[in-house]
Amino acid sequence: MSNRELIVLGTSSAVPTRSRNHNGYFLRWDDQGFLFDPGEGTQRQMRLAGVSAHDVTTICVTHFHGDHCLGLPGVIQRIARDGVRHEVRAVYPASGEDYWLRLRHATAFADTSVVTPCPVEGEVTTLPFAGLTLTARRLSHPVDAYGYRLDEPPGRRMIAAELARHGIGGAQVGELQREGRLGPVTLEQVSEPRRGQSMAFVMDTRLCDGVHALAEGVDLLVVESTFLTPESALARDYGHLTAAQAGQVAAAAGVRKLVLTHFSERYGRDDELRFAEEAAKAYSGDIVVARDLLRVPVPRRRGQDSGADAAVT
Repeated sequence: MSNRELIVLGTSSAVPTRSRNHNGYFLRWDDQGFLFDPGEGTQRQMRLAGVSAHDVTTICVTHFHGDHCLGLPGVIQRIARDGVRHEVRAVYPASGEDYWLRLRHATAFADTSVVTPCPVEGEVTTLPFAGLTLTARRLSHPVDAYGYRLDEPPGRRMIAAELARHGIGGAQVGELQREGRLGPVTLEQVSEPRRGQSMAFVMDTRLCDGVHALAEGVDLLVVESTFLTPESALARDYGHLTAAQAGQVAAAAGVRKLVLTHFSERYGRDDELRFAEEAAKAYSGDIVVARDLLRVPVPRRRGQDSGADAAVT
């Protein structure tokens, strides 16, 4: 079975509060780990959440405002200190190269060679990963900012009853998946199409084409909702979304689960219900108002049962 979940490390925007750390989100996707926007204090939040430096395979930075990147030095130094041996890709706006270099080498430490910079530019950039595609799209913010989307390719789901009817089991199933045929039996006879899962991460932005393209049809949308509707003018002026706008995006895009986060420090715990209520005026799906250290499972596949899934493309 796959292990796919979002671990919320921090939910505040520019200023952390007593109950909210700066931004930080870790997406566990099977054997890969995507760390999004590590703000100040992320290293400690990872410790509290049980996320190891060894779990991180990719770091994605949407833009170089401090609440989205000041945790980079600590995270990278932890990767070095803990002796992480696998490659860790770091994806960020190419226009922020100077900021990346300052954060990457912010202090003296025993460095590591495993961190590979992957700057992105232009309206859309697509990066291939093992079994996944990462797409970066330009957003609308006072500085260059990108949102990210992960897509798993479509595959096929094995049908247990059909495997049994043809007397196929054990290691034969793997052989059938690899070769596409086992004797007279083809893969298509004992399986059905399986849609790949997807996730989008949208931070600091006004409404724009990039927001809608990133969110289209995803299983999990993590999106900033810095303000409530009474502060719509502030949201527009500073390049942010309201909870109502986040709900409208999710509804129009057919999102399966909506995670609201990146809250202004003006709002406290008592305001959380207001964020959910605003989003729910447009979006009738599953809404999560994020809290620090919350774990949010990626929705199960539509029609998923106890049968085996085959990642066959």
